[in-house]
Amino acid sequence: MTDIYLELAGKKAVAWSLEWPGWCRVRTHEAEAIQALIETEPRYRLIAQRAGLDFTPGDLVVVERLAGDSNTAWGLPAVQAPGESKPLNAATAQRSVALLRASWETLEEVVARSPEKLRKGPRGGGRDRDEIRRHVIEAERAYARKIGIRHKPFRVNDLGALKAMREEIATVLSQPASGEPLVPGGWNASYAFRRMAWHVVDHIWEIEDRRDAWL
Repeated sequence: MTDIYLELAGKKAVAWSLEWPGWCRVRTHEAEAIQALIETEPRYRLIAQRAGLDFTPGDLVVVERLAGDSNTAWGLPAVQAPGESKPLNAATAQRSVALLRASWETLEEVVARSPEKLRKGPRGGGRDRDEIRRHVIEAERAYARKIGIRHKPFRVNDLGALKAMREEIATVLSQPASGEPLVPGGWNASYAFRRMAWHVVDHIWEIEDRRDAWL
């Protein structure tokens, strides 16, 4: 059995797991969001296995419904649950770092084996492969500031700079945390894990879905 949370605002329902950062789906109704989590269990299991973890979620139990905000209405997991303000011990922090690292590694592999051009949406929209990767990295640099890490802009093909930033993120988040924001006006560790991992995993699955549609 796995506890899940629902974040609701406008025409969006966001279902996510606190225990498994990055396992999150956005739909227009609660039932659809929960079903999307169920349908992505095999895909998330690959990331968990890469992190060395056994992912067997079992039944999903909604433990809390959260009032979302304007960001939720755009489809972002933007609201923190009260439970996320609890302290994180070293084991939990390192487990979450392993999942975050696994998502980064999976993204780079998916990018490497995907065509540059991806299937467009019904109205001709949607980023291509390299644009998605660039978007993820630029967002990550912005997210890093929320935990006290500042990096100057760098080219996405500068693998040294990318590795340095991600290692710094991993180092900060691998430490036990009090549950308070890591910097004034920033995020606590629990939410940082969830938001960062979600963004990477969401775009991994976007590339795969839009790539595989060509096959």
